[in-house]
Amino acid sequence: MPKERILLVDDEPDMIAFIRDALTDDGYEVMTADNGEAVFALLEKKPDLILLDVMMPGLNGLDVCRAIRDRALCPILFLSARHTEIDRIQGLAAGGDDYLVKPFSLRELKARIMAHLRREQRARREESRTLLHDGDLTVDLNSLALYYRDREVPLTLREFEIVQLLALHAGQVFSREQIYEKVWGFEAEGDSATVTEHVKNIRAKLVKCGSGVESIATVWGIGYKWQNHRT
Repeated sequence: MPKERILLVDDEPDMIAFIRDALTDDGYEVMTADNGEAVFALLEKKPDLILLDVMMPGLNGLDVCRAIRDRALCPILFLSARHTEIDRIQGLAAGGDDYLVKPFSLRELKARIMAHLRREQRARREESRTLLHDGDLTVDLNSLALYYRDREVPLTLREFEIVQLLALHAGQVFSREQIYEKVWGFEAEGDSATVTEHVKNIRAKLVKCGSGVESIATVWGIGYKWQNHRT
């Protein structure tokens, strides 16, 4: 399992060494920077959490947080000797997730880091239950939408329900009759041959959006299945 990556930003060398060594001993991968300007390049390494000193020469922590918040979705914890209520409010308003006043105990710092990382893990698990990823395709079960890369594939509700059924049971073969019953219902009036037309439309829309893979495969003489193309 890859180590969780923490970006530590502070202009005090002793503080950096103290926190870096403690977190490294706990199994984290720690990247460091001693000024605000250096943060931007390090974002490319996708930290799981950022520890950001507020009072730094040049670009201070509040300015850094405001500048990176749209790109850095991970938790940002401010470390600061400034301890008034307005200081904490400014930190949270700038986009920070937490505010820890110096001097702080190492035990409290570690506890807050663990709490934020656990929250992120829970959020990712929740997202994984509502987003099905297959290569460049994403099935969003909440918004009832299919995306190719960042582009939504314009499906009708029935077309999406077919995609959802097959994607949730990837590799399992469904006959046209089974798909019709599950999507339209037992009481629906119509012909299961309509499933064929809907699948044809789904495939055409995927091709139009640029998808070069066939996610809904025909199993001759039986029906259809979803075949994964994960990368």
